[in-house]
Amino acid sequence: MTKLPTTMPTPSLRQRLAGLWLVVRIIWREAPLTIAVQAVGAVLSAVLPLATAYYAALATTALAEAYATGSQQQLLAYVVVTVVLGVVASVWSVVQGYYDQVSRYRIEAAMSDHMYARLHALDFWRYDDPATIDIFDKAQRFVQSFSYLFIQLVRMLTALVSLATSLWMMVMVSWWLGLLVLVALVPSSVVQVRLSRLQAGHWREQVATRRRMAWIEHILSRPNFIAELRLYGVIHHLLGERAALRDKDRLRVLGYERRFMGQRLGGEIIQAAAEVVALVWVVLEIVAHRQPIGQFVLVQQMVGRVMSEMDSVINTYNMIDEDLATMADYQRFMALPVASHAATIDEVTLRDAIAVQRVSFCYPGTQTAVLRDISLTIRRGQHIAIVGENGAGKSTLVKLLTGLYQPSKGSITIDGHDLRHINPAAWHRQLAVLGQEFIRYDFATAHENVWYGDVSQPVDTARRDTALRQAEAADFVRKLPHGGDSYISKWMEADDHETGVDLSGGQWQRLALARNLYRNAPIIILDEPTSAIDAAAEARIFRRLFAQQGKTIITISHRYSTVKKADAIYVIAHGRIVEHGTAAALMAQRGAFYEMFKEQI
Repeated sequence: MTKLPTTMPTPSLRQRLAGLWLVVRIIWREAPLTIAVQAVGAVLSAVLPLATAYYAALATTALAEAYATGSQQQLLAYVVVTVVLGVVASVWSVVQGYYDQVSRYRIEAAMSDHMYARLHALDFWRYDDPATIDIFDKAQRFVQSFSYLFIQLVRMLTALVSLATSLWMMVMVSWWLGLLVLVALVPSSVVQVRLSRLQAGHWREQVATRRRMAWIEHILSRPNFIAELRLYGVIHHLLGERAALRDKDRLRVLGYERRFMGQRLGGEIIQAAAEVVALVWVVLEIVAHRQPIGQFVLVQQMVGRVMSEMDSVINTYNMIDEDLATMADYQRFMALPVASHAATIDEVTLRDAIAVQRVSFCYPGTQTAVLRDISLTIRRGQHIAIVGENGAGKSTLVKLLTGLYQPSKGSITIDGHDLRHINPAAWHRQLAVLGQEFIRYDFATAHENVWYGDVSQPVDTARRDTALRQAEAADFVRKLPHGGDSYISKWMEADDHETGVDLSGGQWQRLALARNLYRNAPIIILDEPTSAIDAAAEARIFRRLFAQQGKTIITISHRYSTVKKADAIYVIAHGRIVEHGTAAALMAQRGAFYEMFKEQI
């Protein structure tokens, strides 16, 4: 197991170039036509405005000559060419806009699919590793902004082509004009780069600040949290903390802007002076040497374009630089190894027993043993209860039994076969697990919530209705506005525009239990399955559950009424099994089990 560091250094130039190459390869893989379209678009977007300016300058000269001589032939030709170039630019912008949207959709969809597939293929311990989840969050943000990075690259390419072409056209008028403008750009460009570097560094340093602020905003904006926020009078405190975090993040950026304001003004003055010198020189040349009057328009347009394109290049580069730092997170996440299994058994069916043999377990990255020397046997068709105080290790034992984690010591065998050697997917098909933190599919209907227990085949309505009855959920589902086809969140809306309904905690738990029963797996594992259900309903549920023939049931519960009918009960304390036997035998011992449940008798 290799844990990820919580922070990463700023990417080097080599890493940035590698990131840019990766961007091109991703685009080529997912939308190859986009490369050609954007390359052509970059050239056209850069050249067409310059060509329009060039012919506008010629038209200006021709207009002066037509005024003097009366000949309009060249003037009309230049005007027509100028208009045609404008039409071509407009048509191309429409075509390119469409391909931009298509390519962004394809690229974002493909990258998102690849990323989620990688997330669910990792070793299970990574879901408890904060650094892994943090890098996934950053990678996810990069995927969401990837298309904008691509747009920035195209914009930078366009600006570079336009900058080079504009300088070349100025040099064609006079070499020293191009040199003058280029030199005048240096002070402003240096200042802009330094300012952008400071801002980018601040952005990376304040990630934790923005994350805390985002969590506060999330809490403040959730309607289901407002009641507690009001009752505890914490709203104004959180608003104040949010404001302080926002100031910490933004005021320093504004401070950078203020510090460099004088230098930026100086750079702008130098650029303006260079533009004045260039235009005065052109005017003198036109007057003194009878140069074409259109040169004034051409030089004026080219000077302004060179300066604006240089600003665009620097700004775009800095934005790309920030995105590439995030892209490094995406690369790191996608490079995480997928879970590897030494599976030699592809099909499994419990025929005899599950044997836990001297199992100890420490969570990855820790040295504290959560389970110590655990041994127990669960025979096929047996009803087992596991009890203990909170934190004793019960849920951890379930994670080991389901194969999500592997024992640090000892082994778990299925009919004598080590669980490590069994294909996880094959083993999971034998299990129906209802944990304490079950999923609430708020976006789905009540019936869909049950069907998600087994989506390997179309819904079996008879099996679904049976599962609802066994879980004591059939009555309240039937009374919903559209029955089982009702959405069970008031934030969802049906086709008739009627909003869904919210369920109580107990109703959600019954629906989750129905999903577990619909799965119809031979091994059922229930971790505090009825904590929000009243005692009478719970008794009926377990009476039906235990009446099923051939089902192996493992239950974790703090209710005596739930565990007393189990064939065998194991009491865990501090990661060890301290007692085991039937409920009657354990109560008679007056040990740990008795102390835990004596108030419920």
